[in-house]
Amino acid sequence: MGTIYYGGSATPIHIEDRTLAHLKVVIATKLRRNESFTVSWTHPEDQPRGRSTIWLHSSIPLRFVFENPEPEELSREWIDKLAQSANSSGGIMIVAESVDAPPGHGADDSPQVVDITER
Repeated sequence: MGTIYYGGSATPIHIEDRTLAHLKVVIATKLRRNESFTVSWTHPEDQPRGRSTIWLHSSIPLRFVFENPEPEELSREWIDKLAQSANSSGGIMIVAESVDAPPGHGADDSPQVVDITER
C-alpha cells in the first residue's frame, strides 16, 4: 500500500502501489506543465460512505511513498486513460487497469472503486 502526502494535511492518502505508480506519472506530467486539476475517489467499504476530492497544484508540496521498493511495470494504456480523465473538467477519475495489464494484475476497463484509503 502506497501513500500520498499532500500539502500540510496530517491525513495521508493510502493507495495500492500499482495504482499509485500510474497516478504518479499522470500527476507529475500535469504538475510539470503547471496544470492544476482534481483527483477524486470513492471511499472503500471499511470507511464511512462517500467520496473525496483533492485539488492538485504545483505550488503545494506532494510526496509519493511506495511500500514495494521495486518499481511497477507500467501500462501505457492505463496511463493514457488516467491522463484523458485528468484533462477533463471532472479531473482524474480512477478506472480499472486495461487489457494490456502484466500477468497477474487483472484486465478490466470498467470504472471501479480502487483501494484508496485515508487514515
